[in-house]
Amino acid sequence: MGEIGKNLTVYEYQNSIIVVDLGSIFPREDMPGVDLVIPDTSYLEHNRDKIKGYFITHGHEDHIGAVPYVLRNIPAPLYGTKLTLALCENKLREHRLMGVAPLNVVEPGDVIEAGEFRVEFIHVNHSIPGACALAIHTPEGVVVHTGDFKVDYTPQDGTPIDFGRLAELGNHGVLALLADSTNVERPGYTMSEKKVAETFNALFERARGRIIIAMFASNVSRIQSVVDSSVRKGRRVCFIGRSMVNVSKVASQLGYLNIPENMLITTDDLDRFPDHEITVVTTGSQGEPMSGLSRMAFAEHRKLEIRESDMVILSATAIPGNEKSVSRVINQLFRIGADVIYESLAEVHVSGHARQEELKLMHSLVRPKFFIPVHGEYRHLHHHANLAISLGMPEDNVVIPEIGEVIELDADSIDVTGVVPSGSVLIDGLGIGDVGAVVLRDRKHLAEDGLLIVVMGVDHDLGSVVSGPDIISRGFVYMREADELLDGAKEAARRAIDAFGPIDTTDWNHVKNDVRESVQRYIYDTIKRNPMILPIIVEI
Repeated sequence: MGEIGKNLTVYEYQNSIIVVDLGSIFPREDMPGVDLVIPDTSYLEHNRDKIKGYFITHGHEDHIGAVPYVLRNIPAPLYGTKLTLALCENKLREHRLMGVAPLNVVEPGDVIEAGEFRVEFIHVNHSIPGACALAIHTPEGVVVHTGDFKVDYTPQDGTPIDFGRLAELGNHGVLALLADSTNVERPGYTMSEKKVAETFNALFERARGRIIIAMFASNVSRIQSVVDSSVRKGRRVCFIGRSMVNVSKVASQLGYLNIPENMLITTDDLDRFPDHEITVVTTGSQGEPMSGLSRMAFAEHRKLEIRESDMVILSATAIPGNEKSVSRVINQLFRIGADVIYESLAEVHVSGHARQEELKLMHSLVRPKFFIPVHGEYRHLHHHANLAISLGMPEDNVVIPEIGEVIELDADSIDVTGVVPSGSVLIDGLGIGDVGAVVLRDRKHLAEDGLLIVVMGVDHDLGSVVSGPDIISRGFVYMREADELLDGAKEAARRAIDAFGPIDTTDWNHVKNDVRESVQRYIYDTIKRNPMILPIIVEI
C-alpha cells in the first residue's frame, strides 16, 4: 500500500493465516548504507502458530526479496510455481537456510488446502514466467488477489492469461478483488512482449560491433528474445552481473530459457571473438553504481569496457527515484561515442503491468462485490479506486487503506477496523533491523557535514588535562589547509575544559557535552558549518 515494493499481504480467518508474497524494496536516498528494506513482520511473529503457509505470486524481488529474512524467524511452508521457488531456493542457499521450511512447487490450476483457506493458483502474464493470481476461497466468499499482471494476447511463453477461470469465478460470485495498480494512470493497453522481440531483431540487423543490453535479470522472456536474435545473427551470448548469471542459470535448468550449445560464453572468452559476434546481457538498467553497465561505462569493469563501436540498449524504464542514476550512465555512454538505444528512442521495453483497459477487463471478468486497490503509490490506488467506481462499483464498497491497517470483510460489509505493527526493517550487511532512525540520522549528518574528533588525555588523580586537546577531521576540511580554523577549535575545547577546573572523572558526559557545544559554536560562528563533534577523553 502506498509504495511499489515490499509486498506482503496477510489473510486471516479465525485461527488460520496465509501470507501472500514476501517482498523487499530498494532503500531510499535518505537511508545511506542500507542494502535492503523489508516489511516489519512483528504481527506474524506474534501469530506464528496460526500461519499455514506463504503463497508467492511470482519471482520478482519486490515479492520474494524478504524470503530468507522472514523464513529464518518464522518458518512455514512456501508455495509457488517452479521458477518462483527456484529463485527463492537460491536466496535461501545464499543465506545458508536450506531446509528451514518446505518448498512446494505448484502449477496453475492447483488448489492448496491451508487451514480455513483454499488457495487456487491462476495463470497470468507478467514480465517473468510462472506468475499467478490467487483465488482465495474462504467460508465468507472468494477473494481474488491478482498479483502483478498484464493482458498479453501473444506472450513469449505462448500461454495467455486464464480469462476462462477468472470469468468462471466472477459468474459464481467474488467477494473482493485486490488488483495491481502500477499502470492505472496510463490509458489503453500494454504493448506485447513480442513487440520488443521485433525491435531487437531490427537493431541486431543494424549493429556492426558488440551489442550490450542492460535489463532486469528476472525478465526471462526478454532474455530469450535477446538469445534468439543473437542466434539469428551468429552472435555468442555473455551474461554479466551476479543476478543475471544466477537467474539465467536457473531458468536454463528449468527449461524457461533455451540457449543453443556453444552459444554461451564467459567474460574470459570475450577477446576470442570479433566484436560483431558478441552480445552481452548485463545488469545495470537502473544506473546502479556497482552494476555491470555502470562499471563498463566508467571503465571500472575488469573484463569489459564500452567503446565507440558498441551498441548499448537499455531495455527497461527507470524506477521512480532512479532517473538521475540512469541519466548519468546514458550521458556517459554518449560521451564515449557508443550507439545508445533506450525507451525514448525505440520500443525496447514494455511494462509487465496492466494499463487502464486491461484493468477494466479484469474488473469486468471478476465482478467483485468489494474492491481494494494494491501495489501502487497512493495516487495509483486513488486512480484505481476511481476506475472501479466508474465501472459501477458503489463508492462505499471501495477501500484504500494504509500499510498496517486491518480490513474486515464479510459477505455484506467491508471496513477498516484497526491497525497492526507495520513499517520497514532495514537490512545492512548481516544486520537485520539494527539500523534505526538514530543511526540513519547520524549517517546523514556525517555524509553532509563531516566529522571533527576532539581527543584529550586527562590525569585520573588530578583531573587535569595532560595532553591535547587534539583535533582529527574527516569529511569536514583538509587539515593542512585549515590550521587556523582547527587551532581555533582546539582553543574553544580548551576553554570549555578550563571552565571546569579540576575535572570530576565520574562526570565525563558533562565535560564532553560542554566541549561539544563550545567547539560547535566556534565552528558555526566562524564558517557557518555544523559538523558532527565527537569528544574523546582518555584517562591516564
